[in-house]
Amino acid sequence: MKAALYTLGCKVNQYETQIMEQRLRAAGYEIAGADEAADVFVVNSCTVTAQSDAKCRKLLHRLRRMCPDALIVLTGCMPQAAPEAAAALTQADVITGTQERAVIDEVIAEAMRGGRRVRIAPHEPGERFASACAEGFSQRTRAFVKIEDGCASYCSYCIIPYARGPVRSKQPQELARELEGLARIGYREAVLVGINLSAYGSDLGLTLADALETAQAADGPERIRLGSLGPELVEDAFVERIRPLNKLCPHFHLSLQSGCAATLARMSRRYTPAQYAGAVHRLRDAFPGCAITTDIIAGFPGETQQEFEESLAFVQTMRFAQAHIFVYSRRSGTKAASLGGQVARAEKERRAHILREACDGSRGAFLEGRVGQTMRVLFESSLRGDGREGFAGDYTPVRAVCGRELQGRFADVRILSCDGECCFGDVERIIS
Repeated sequence: MKAALYTLGCKVNQYETQIMEQRLRAAGYEIAGADEAADVFVVNSCTVTAQSDAKCRKLLHRLRRMCPDALIVLTGCMPQAAPEAAAALTQADVITGTQERAVIDEVIAEAMRGGRRVRIAPHEPGERFASACAEGFSQRTRAFVKIEDGCASYCSYCIIPYARGPVRSKQPQELARELEGLARIGYREAVLVGINLSAYGSDLGLTLADALETAQAADGPERIRLGSLGPELVEDAFVERIRPLNKLCPHFHLSLQSGCAATLARMSRRYTPAQYAGAVHRLRDAFPGCAITTDIIAGFPGETQQEFEESLAFVQTMRFAQAHIFVYSRRSGTKAASLGGQVARAEKERRAHILREACDGSRGAFLEGRVGQTMRVLFESSLRGDGREGFAGDYTPVRAVCGRELQGRFADVRILSCDGECCFGDVERIIS
């Protein structure tokens, strides 16, 4: 029997797809490649925006056309957040939620025996973290390691707390064991991810700093990178604890969403622009030259031209190394969907374009600042000819020409030039 798995959405979803793949392999399935015919298709869904739901529906239609007789399983955030809407999708034979992914092989076996079409367990207070260890990621140099699930922030535009349930965290000893296992099979970098990574440990009497100290002490990958953080975590005590950790990559993704205090309040975000700026300054003081990246929403309901200009001005002062700009997407089931002052689509696009131009400029300046430096790069792929590509610790993409295969290896690279997206250099020394 062949099974194919498709992932939509975030790095946490990618991790959970890997866990499902491991279970299916153990159950005797051969894993099919992308767009390859299979007996079973598993779609791990995202529901963060209305467009995410649309992508999922489109994928289900395509898979059904490709293999009319296959068993199609829809799982993940979309069914968990909107079970009735998901159950109405006739292209899927089986509908499951976020918790059932941990036993996906059992769900499929039950369906093949003629069992339940819809199987979605509700989240409950006091839920515990679903323990699992990823054993490897296909064709990747870095591994994602999920250490937290759930969110209790309830930002006004976000459906995810309803899909993911309460905050729960991986025990430190389980984290150490997983990292050591990944290092044994050759991974050089691990990315710690979560639905609300900043909330790690709040159910265990710990903080994210405890997880990072565990990763530092473990005989695991040489580099540890963090997923997205909330700026409210980045206080003096947190920064002082993580400053000495030499495995930690100097790259911090601090989600901004808006640089306007009034807009942040409507978003139900728990910080002000001044507090955000304070977090950025603490990190730059502790990690000189570090990369600060972010997410920004353009055209949130009620955002006036004046508020947009205030947000733009703040973004320009932050000098982000990179920013992901999103046009606000109205998501049913959220508070923001019913707010007044919905911004016209064309205006949202206009504002997003202006933000992108500003952030493209700061990214160019960030990359230009790397010219002349020697950076330690973990190479991940080969390009045409002798071209090699990888990432420095601060997530600067670097390309170099080398006659030796470098995938999965560290090398010191002298940066000679850059364009708006990448740095280019010469390999000075292959480390390991």
